[in-house]
Amino acid sequence: MIQKSVLFVCLGNICRSPLAEAALRAEAVAQGLALTIASAGTSALHAGEPADPRALAEARNHGIDLSYHRARQVTEADFTRFGNIFAMDQQNLRDLHEMAPRRPLARISLLLDHVPGRHGTAVVDPWYGDADDFATAWNDVAEAARYIVAQLAR
Repeated sequence: MIQKSVLFVCLGNICRSPLAEAALRAEAVAQGLALTIASAGTSALHAGEPADPRALAEARNHGIDLSYHRARQVTEADFTRFGNIFAMDQQNLRDLHEMAPRRPLARISLLLDHVPGRHGTAVVDPWYGDADDFATAWNDVAEAARYIVAQLAR
């Protein structure tokens, strides 16, 4: 297991988790912290597809190119490859616990549980929304990224 490694997980890996991956990557670079960062989905529904065009646009709004992203499903190996697996919402958290081997090495938790005052809160799912919903999702994951980098830098 890589100690300073993070996997972000949502359902299809085309909206929230790629945005979270991008936000953490940017924050880690800004703070000079070396991390292994990836994202995946609990479903294979969008496997191989690029990020949602609205997620791509939101990332571009923050100077980040997400065009490299291709969705993938969580694998059993992810539970030993990553030190931290962060779910975007409670359903994906439950699904991750069901998918995990008996003794996963990764710490599995809800992403916003790492932000003071946000315990139990899901990252807003922008899939059925508009650009404002993607901006809200970005704000959620960017805020979490700042706390995660601070925690992992210790």
